[in-house]
Amino acid sequence: MSRRRSDAAAAFAFLAPDGLGLLLFVAVPTALALVVGLFDVDGFGNVSWAGLDNFRLMAGDGLLWRSFGVTALYAVLFVPLAFVVSLALALLVRDHFPGVGAVRAALFLPNAVSLVVIGLLWQFLLTDKTGVVSRLGAAVGLGGVSWLGDPDLALVTLVLISVWFLMGYQMLIFVGGLQDIPAELYDAATVDGAGPWQRFRRVTWPMLRPTSFFVLVTSTINAVTGLQAFDLVFVTTSGGPANATSTVVYYAYQQAFQFGRFGYAAAICALLVVALGAVTAALFALTRGGRFDA
Repeated sequence: MSRRRSDAAAAFAFLAPDGLGLLLFVAVPTALALVVGLFDVDGFGNVSWAGLDNFRLMAGDGLLWRSFGVTALYAVLFVPLAFVVSLALALLVRDHFPGVGAVRAALFLPNAVSLVVIGLLWQFLLTDKTGVVSRLGAAVGLGGVSWLGDPDLALVTLVLISVWFLMGYQMLIFVGGLQDIPAELYDAATVDGAGPWQRFRRVTWPMLRPTSFFVLVTSTINAVTGLQAFDLVFVTTSGGPANATSTVVYYAYQQAFQFGRFGYAAAICALLVVALGAVTAALFALTRGGRFDA
């Protein structure tokens, strides 16, 4: 019995820092957002009870629902593309070869830089007519393309920048998962005559499913509430053109810090947390917690 107690105490000791972090930086802010959403708060000390008025106001806010649509489209484009690119890179660099460390470091490097710096860099590169990308595009007949100024292209451009920014991080996660797969499984599959595709389909993918599920969930959260959903939008497009890149978190920021509607912004964030929780729960249910067809 004492052994069980000591093991339980050790487990709690290891989990305590993460649990405390989740409590302080996730649970408490979420609860406060829900509470503040019940008041009219202008940021200058004026607070009055609003009840459910802020939540009722959201029903008729067309720009808010457009922001939800932009966020959903961004996630639908970003999550699978980042997943495929990161997994492909991991498969390329999982084995040791001369310079593999340098290649992995180069691919991870964008994620080590502040996303604000990344946004400013790409804004400079994509500047109409004078940017490097625009000049290179002009050489191949794409000189008239406005990557950040065209409502039809701006969100896709941000998706591609986000994939470039995050692919190195997700690649390393996949590399860790790939290295945990026993080599004996590949040897047995090779002896049975399995080719590269058969080995990936019958060995790599089934063994990589828990890692894939982790990447899927975290990239979905990043797409909805992560830095690229706000920082990148704030630096590069400010939600434009014509609200084509206005995500929910950026719209909530506008309501709070540009229009002084802190209560309404808090209500929006509370709704976003509920929606994200529902999506995450659906992912758990559909994949059986990463076991997929198990």
